[in-house]
Amino acid sequence: MKLSKLIAVLIGAGAIAGAAQAQELTGTLKKIKDTGTITLGVRDSSIPFSYLDDKQSYQGYSIDLCMKAVSAIQKQLGLTALNVKMTPVTSATRIPLIANDTVDIECGSTTNNLERQKQVAFAPTMFITANRLLAKKSANIKTLADMKGKTIVSTSGTSNLKAIVQLNGERNLGMNILTAKDHAEAFLMVETGRAVAFAMDDILLSSLAASSKAPNDYAITEEALSVEPYGIIERREDPAFKKVVDTAIANVYKSGEINRIYSKWFQSPIPPKGINLNVPMSPQLKAVFAKPTDSGNPADYAAVPQAQKEIGKKKK
Repeated sequence: MKLSKLIAVLIGAGAIAGAAQAQELTGTLKKIKDTGTITLGVRDSSIPFSYLDDKQSYQGYSIDLCMKAVSAIQKQLGLTALNVKMTPVTSATRIPLIANDTVDIECGSTTNNLERQKQVAFAPTMFITANRLLAKKSANIKTLADMKGKTIVSTSGTSNLKAIVQLNGERNLGMNILTAKDHAEAFLMVETGRAVAFAMDDILLSSLAASSKAPNDYAITEEALSVEPYGIIERREDPAFKKVVDTAIANVYKSGEINRIYSKWFQSPIPPKGINLNVPMSPQLKAVFAKPTDSGNPADYAAVPQAQKEIGKKKK
């Protein structure tokens, strides 16, 4: 073989080997390719983000966005089919199940903050809310100070619970703090009088109250105790997988498709009861959709959107 031809063959072989190495899968993408399955962490009662409907089917705003990421992952891996497994998680188990490879992405209502970023990563922010209190109107709770010496509940494993514990000490409120396994149980504690107020993200409080037996019995405080940007959870230190998911989500935002998805869950009747939450997209969220970010710093999210002063009112 002539030297020039030999050099050409070697160069060609090297290029092929280099391309194969560049496409070699690792981490979550390799796991999904090898198993033909992607596992989504989903919630039972995080309306309208991720919840079980009356047919025991998981659906919601976060799940719709996660399915956009699933389609992008399937295309990236060149798979003709991809099995989607939905695994129920709670506020307490969602991060550990991502970290130990049981769940690939979590599609719920999880706050992205700097502390959690030490354990997991997040896709671009998909919603912005605030930590507030829900109580019966008859309790006349306007601010956290009104809860002094009273019983408050929040969901186990949430940033809301941590904030309440901290504020209880800092402000010497002497509250009795209860924990619930999920949002539905926490709301039930207020509904049945076991707790005076429920500390949680205002959008979740609004959804739970609107779905209750007596929506007009409840009110949400105006006082914002913290900023809560939501994001889909991913594993840390898996840049190839994060790039596919983040690009898919960012493309939904930049294409304007997010407007249809948002309207479906926040400005239209949703199952199972056909309730319309009627929550317009806030200026802060519009800014995030225009310029996607996975920042866990609350200072990066301008002002906190205003909560509804009262929930469950009939819309004109």
